[in-house]
Amino acid sequence: MADKAYSSCANRAYLRRRGIQAVIPVKEDQKANRRRQGSSGGRPPAFDRDRYTERNTVERCFNKLKNSRAVTTRYDKRERIYQGTIDVASIRIWLRDPVK
Repeated sequence: MADKAYSSCANRAYLRRRGIQAVIPVKEDQKANRRRQGSSGGRPPAFDRDRYTERNTVERCFNKLKNSRAVTTRYDKRERIYQGTIDVASIRIWLRDPVK
């Protein structure tokens, strides 16, 4: 999932080669260009609005985790120690703002 800045044909082709379904909205100028070309402009890429809205939830989670300095700076060298840092930061977020 990516935002409109990554909607180029090259990015979509790369994802397609790797077997990843792109959930990227198309920019307005790309839509206009496709319309201007008519039938030779090709088919517009598929876009799942519901999956794209889930991206917002994930992005907000990352931003909350980045508020913790230990997660942002990553002073921990070992993966399991860093995972513990992320776990502690997640627990602190959960205790501050529990889901209803």
